[in-house]
Amino acid sequence: MKENIGTIDSYIRLTAGFYLLGRGIKRSSDFLMIMGSIKIAEGITRWCPILHMLKMSTNRNKSSEEMQVSERQSDTQIPIT
Repeated sequence: MKENIGTIDSYIRLTAGFYLLGRGIKRSSDFLMIMGSIKIAEGITRWCPILHMLKMSTNRNKSSEEMQVSERQSDTQIPIT
């Protein structure tokens, strides 16, 4: 599976997941515990099935960023003669 959740989004999902899990345990709510567990799993694996079905991603493609940085560096180099 290709990661489709970015780093910040992953941290938000983990925080929300632990909150929902804790509230679900405190209130004995199966629904909140399940939703919290799902968000925790998404945050850990950095993959969301709903984003996958919608063909969306909050993860930036690092390989394209690295290519852009290397292109900028090669443009600014001064040839030594």
